[in-house]
Amino acid sequence: MRRIVPVSDRTVETPSTVTLRFVDDRPAAPGQFVMLWVPGDDEIPMSLSYVGPRKGVTVKVMGATSRHIQGISPGTPLGIRGPYGNAFDLTPHRVLLVAGGSGAAVLAPAAEALGARGGEVEVALGATTASELLFEERFAAMGAAVHVATDDGSRGERGFVTRLVGGLLDRGRFDAVWTCGPEVMMQKVIAAAQGSGVPVVCSVERWMKCALGLCDACALGPFHVCVDGPVFPAERLSPIPEFGHTKHDAAGRRVPG
Repeated sequence: MRRIVPVSDRTVETPSTVTLRFVDDRPAAPGQFVMLWVPGDDEIPMSLSYVGPRKGVTVKVMGATSRHIQGISPGTPLGIRGPYGNAFDLTPHRVLLVAGGSGAAVLAPAAEALGARGGEVEVALGATTASELLFEERFAAMGAAVHVATDDGSRGERGFVTRLVGGLLDRGRFDAVWTCGPEVMMQKVIAAAQGSGVPVVCSVERWMKCALGLCDACALGPFHVCVDGPVFPAERLSPIPEFGHTKHDAAGRRVPG
Protein backbone atom coordinates (compact mmCIF):
# COMPACT_ATOMS: atom_id res chain seq x y z
CA MET A 1 0.00 0.00 0.00
CA ARG A 2 1.32 3.42 -0.95
CA ARG A 3 2.15 5.94 1.73
CA ILE A 4 3.10 9.60 1.31
CA VAL A 5 6.28 10.94 2.90
CA PRO A 6 7.94 14.35 2.48
CA VAL A 7 11.52 14.67 1.25
CA SER A 8 13.62 15.70 4.25
CA ASP A 9 16.79 16.66 2.35
CA ARG A 10 18.45 16.50 -1.05
CA THR A 11 22.17 15.92 -1.69
CA VAL A 12 23.95 16.24 -5.02
CA GLU A 13 26.37 13.28 -5.08
CA THR A 14 27.80 13.59 -8.62
CA PRO A 15 26.92 15.69 -11.68
CA SER A 16 24.32 13.07 -12.66
CA THR A 17 23.25 11.66 -9.29
CA VAL A 18 21.16 13.02 -6.41
CA THR A 19 20.17 11.42 -3.10
CA LEU A 20 16.76 12.12 -1.57
CA ARG A 21 16.22 11.26 2.10
CA PHE A 22 12.89 10.73 3.84
CA VAL A 23 11.63 9.37 7.15
CA ASP A 24 9.86 6.03 6.88
CA ASP A 25 9.68 3.45 9.67
CA ARG A 26 8.81 0.49 7.44
CA PRO A 27 11.55 -2.18 7.96
CA ALA A 28 13.94 -2.59 5.01
CA ALA A 29 17.07 -4.62 4.32
CA PRO A 30 20.10 -3.90 2.07
CA GLY A 31 19.31 -4.89 -1.50
CA GLN A 32 15.59 -4.18 -1.37
CA PHE A 33 13.84 -1.52 -3.46
CA VAL A 34 10.77 0.70 -3.34
CA MET A 35 8.35 1.97 -5.95
CA LEU A 36 8.69 5.74 -5.92
CA TRP A 37 5.99 8.11 -7.17
CA VAL A 38 5.87 11.88 -7.45
CA PRO A 39 2.23 13.01 -7.76
CA GLY A 40 1.59 13.92 -11.38
CA ASP A 41 4.34 11.71 -12.79
CA ASP A 42 5.11 8.01 -13.31
CA GLU A 43 6.00 5.50 -10.61
CA ILE A 44 9.50 4.02 -10.94
CA PRO A 45 11.53 1.39 -9.04
CA MET A 46 14.38 2.71 -6.92
CA SER A 47 16.88 0.73 -4.87
CA LEU A 48 17.29 1.95 -1.31
CA SER A 49 20.66 3.58 -0.75
CA TYR A 50 19.87 4.06 2.97
CA VAL A 51 17.73 1.49 4.79
CA GLY A 52 17.24 2.78 8.35
CA PRO A 53 14.26 4.80 9.59
CA ARG A 54 15.69 7.74 7.64
CA LYS A 55 15.75 6.06 4.26
CA GLY A 56 17.14 7.29 0.97
CA VAL A 57 17.17 6.73 -2.75
CA THR A 58 20.00 7.79 -5.02
CA VAL A 59 18.64 8.85 -8.39
CA LYS A 60 20.64 8.87 -11.61
CA VAL A 61 19.12 10.59 -14.64
CA MET A 62 17.85 7.89 -16.98
CA GLY A 63 14.73 9.55 -18.43
CA ALA A 64 12.11 12.23 -17.92
CA THR A 65 10.73 10.86 -14.64
CA SER A 66 14.12 10.40 -12.96
CA ARG A 67 15.10 13.90 -14.13
CA HIS A 68 11.91 15.26 -12.53
CA ILE A 69 12.57 13.36 -9.29
CA GLN A 70 16.15 14.64 -9.15
CA GLY A 71 14.95 18.22 -9.26
CA ILE A 72 12.46 18.11 -6.42
CA SER A 73 13.21 20.02 -3.23
CA PRO A 74 12.85 19.24 0.50
CA GLY A 75 9.23 19.19 1.58
CA THR A 76 8.00 17.68 -1.68
CA PRO A 77 5.69 14.68 -1.08
CA LEU A 78 6.73 11.29 -2.42
CA GLY A 79 4.55 8.23 -2.78
CA ILE A 80 6.29 5.06 -1.55
CA ARG A 81 5.34 1.40 -1.99
CA GLY A 82 7.43 -1.35 -0.50
CA PRO A 83 10.12 -2.27 0.27
CA TYR A 84 10.05 -5.20 -2.12
CA GLY A 85 12.35 -8.02 -3.15
CA ASN A 86 15.00 -9.99 -1.35
CA ALA A 87 18.18 -8.79 0.34
CA PHE A 88 21.87 -9.58 0.68
CA ASP A 89 22.86 -12.46 2.93
CA LEU A 90 25.01 -10.83 5.60
CA THR A 91 26.63 -14.02 6.90
CA PRO A 92 29.93 -13.83 4.91
CA HIS A 93 32.72 -12.24 6.93
CA ARG A 94 34.91 -10.74 4.21
CA VAL A 95 33.35 -9.49 0.98
CA LEU A 96 34.67 -7.88 -2.19
CA LEU A 97 32.23 -5.31 -3.55
CA VAL A 98 32.33 -4.49 -7.27
CA ALA A 99 30.28 -1.39 -8.07
CA GLY A 100 29.72 0.09 -11.49
CA GLY A 101 28.31 3.62 -11.59
CA SER A 102 25.07 3.93 -9.62
CA GLY A 103 25.45 0.31 -8.50
CA ALA A 104 27.36 1.75 -5.54
CA ALA A 105 24.03 2.98 -4.18
CA VAL A 106 22.86 -0.62 -3.75
CA LEU A 107 26.10 -1.91 -2.27
CA ALA A 108 26.81 0.88 0.24
CA PRO A 109 24.02 0.00 2.72
CA ALA A 110 24.92 -3.69 2.38
CA ALA A 111 28.53 -2.87 3.26
CA GLU A 112 27.44 -0.82 6.26
CA ALA A 113 25.17 -3.60 7.50
CA LEU A 114 27.96 -6.16 7.12
CA GLY A 115 30.35 -3.89 9.01
CA ALA A 116 27.84 -3.53 11.83
CA ARG A 117 27.97 -7.32 12.21
CA GLY A 118 31.77 -7.32 12.40
CA GLY A 119 32.35 -8.13 8.72
CA GLU A 120 34.92 -6.56 6.40
CA VAL A 121 34.63 -5.20 2.88
CA GLU A 122 37.03 -4.21 0.13
CA VAL A 123 35.65 -2.15 -2.73
CA ALA A 124 36.31 -1.97 -6.46
CA LEU A 125 34.55 1.23 -7.49
CA GLY A 126 34.06 2.23 -11.13
CA ALA A 127 32.66 5.18 -13.04
CA THR A 128 32.96 6.85 -16.41
CA THR A 129 35.05 9.70 -14.98
CA ALA A 130 36.37 10.90 -11.62
CA SER A 131 33.49 13.30 -10.94
CA GLU A 132 30.97 10.44 -11.30
CA LEU A 133 32.50 8.19 -8.63
CA LEU A 134 29.66 7.51 -6.20
CA PHE A 135 30.03 7.08 -2.43
CA GLU A 136 33.82 6.76 -2.45
CA GLU A 137 34.03 8.69 0.83
CA ARG A 138 31.15 6.70 2.31
CA PHE A 139 32.96 3.42 1.67
CA ALA A 140 36.22 4.84 3.02
CA ALA A 141 34.44 6.00 6.18
CA MET A 142 33.60 2.33 6.88
CA GLY A 143 37.31 1.58 6.92
CA ALA A 144 37.16 -0.20 3.56
CA ALA A 145 40.06 -0.21 1.12
CA VAL A 146 38.65 1.42 -2.02
CA HIS A 147 40.19 0.66 -5.43
CA VAL A 148 39.09 2.99 -8.21
CA ALA A 149 38.81 2.62 -11.96
CA THR A 150 37.49 5.20 -14.42
CA ASP A 151 36.78 4.71 -18.09
CA ASP A 152 38.81 7.79 -19.04
CA GLY A 153 41.64 7.28 -16.54
CA SER A 154 40.92 10.50 -14.67
CA ARG A 155 41.12 8.59 -11.35
CA GLY A 156 42.66 5.26 -10.49
CA GLU A 157 43.01 2.50 -13.08
CA ARG A 158 42.14 3.46 -16.65
CA GLY A 159 39.35 1.26 -18.01
CA PHE A 160 36.42 -0.69 -16.65
CA VAL A 161 36.24 -1.65 -12.98
CA THR A 162 36.14 -5.33 -13.93
CA ARG A 163 39.87 -5.09 -14.70
CA LEU A 164 40.52 -4.87 -10.96
CA VAL A 165 38.62 -7.99 -9.93
CA GLY A 166 41.10 -10.74 -10.84
CA GLY A 167 44.02 -9.08 -9.08
CA LEU A 168 42.03 -8.35 -5.93
CA LEU A 169 40.84 -11.95 -5.73
CA ASP A 170 44.42 -13.16 -6.20
CA ARG A 171 45.77 -10.92 -3.45
CA GLY A 172 42.99 -11.21 -0.87
CA ARG A 173 40.87 -13.90 0.73
CA PHE A 174 37.13 -13.30 0.36
CA ASP A 175 34.04 -15.25 1.32
CA ALA A 176 31.90 -13.65 -1.41
CA VAL A 177 31.81 -11.09 -4.20
CA TRP A 178 28.82 -8.75 -4.30
CA THR A 179 28.31 -6.76 -7.47
CA CYS A 180 25.85 -4.25 -8.91
CA GLY A 181 26.03 -2.33 -12.18
CA PRO A 182 25.25 -2.92 -15.84
CA GLU A 183 24.52 -6.58 -16.56
CA VAL A 184 27.40 -6.83 -19.02
CA MET A 185 29.71 -5.63 -16.25
CA MET A 186 28.36 -8.22 -13.83
CA GLN A 187 28.89 -10.92 -16.46
CA LYS A 188 32.56 -9.93 -16.55
CA VAL A 189 32.77 -10.01 -12.75
CA ILE A 190 31.39 -13.55 -12.79
CA ALA A 191 33.94 -14.55 -15.44
CA ALA A 192 36.82 -12.96 -13.52
CA ALA A 193 35.84 -14.84 -10.36
CA GLN A 194 35.67 -18.22 -12.07
CA GLY A 195 38.28 -20.55 -10.69
CA SER A 196 38.68 -18.57 -7.48
CA GLY A 197 36.09 -20.60 -5.60
CA VAL A 198 34.52 -17.37 -4.34
CA PRO A 199 30.74 -17.17 -4.88
CA VAL A 200 29.40 -14.13 -6.75
CA VAL A 201 26.11 -12.45 -5.86
CA CYS A 202 24.54 -9.95 -8.29
CA SER A 203 21.98 -7.22 -7.66
CA VAL A 204 19.99 -6.88 -10.90
CA GLU A 205 18.27 -3.65 -11.91
CA ARG A 206 15.43 -3.99 -14.42
CA TRP A 207 12.36 -1.97 -15.30
CA MET A 208 9.46 -2.81 -12.95
CA LYS A 209 5.85 -1.70 -13.04
CA CYS A 210 3.93 -3.70 -10.44
CA ALA A 211 6.68 -5.03 -8.12
CA LEU A 212 4.37 -8.00 -7.48
CA GLY A 213 5.47 -10.43 -10.22
CA LEU A 214 2.31 -9.89 -12.26
CA CYS A 215 3.12 -7.55 -15.16
CA ASP A 216 6.10 -9.43 -16.64
CA ALA A 217 8.02 -6.17 -17.21
CA CYS A 218 11.04 -7.36 -15.22
CA ALA A 219 11.07 -10.94 -16.56
CA LEU A 220 14.56 -12.42 -16.75
CA GLY A 221 14.49 -15.97 -18.03
CA PRO A 222 12.34 -17.96 -15.58
CA PHE A 223 12.50 -15.21 -12.95
CA HIS A 224 10.71 -11.97 -12.14
CA VAL A 225 13.38 -9.68 -10.72
CA CYS A 226 10.91 -7.89 -8.44
CA VAL A 227 9.95 -11.03 -6.47
CA ASP A 228 12.72 -13.57 -7.19
CA GLY A 229 15.42 -10.94 -6.79
CA PRO A 230 16.78 -8.38 -7.21
CA VAL A 231 19.65 -10.20 -5.46
CA PHE A 232 20.67 -13.41 -7.25
CA PRO A 233 23.55 -15.86 -6.90
CA ALA A 234 25.53 -15.87 -10.14
CA GLU A 235 24.77 -19.51 -10.87
CA ARG A 236 21.09 -18.65 -11.31
CA LEU A 237 21.86 -15.89 -13.84
CA SER A 238 24.70 -17.27 -15.94
CA PRO A 239 22.58 -19.87 -17.82
CA ILE A 240 20.01 -17.24 -18.89
CA PRO A 241 20.74 -16.16 -22.51
CA GLU A 242 19.24 -12.68 -22.10
CA PHE A 243 21.27 -11.79 -18.99
CA GLY A 244 23.64 -9.06 -20.11
CA HIS A 245 22.22 -9.03 -23.64
CA THR A 246 18.55 -7.96 -23.71
CA LYS A 247 15.91 -6.50 -21.42
CA HIS A 248 12.43 -4.97 -21.60
CA ASP A 249 11.94 -1.20 -21.84
CA ALA A 250 9.13 0.78 -20.21
CA ALA A 251 6.78 -0.17 -23.07
CA GLY A 252 7.57 -3.87 -22.70
CA ARG A 253 9.69 -4.08 -25.86
CA ARG A 254 12.80 -6.23 -25.86
CA VAL A 255 15.85 -4.00 -26.33
CA PRO A 256 19.63 -4.49 -26.08
CA GLY A 257 20.72 -4.89 -22.46
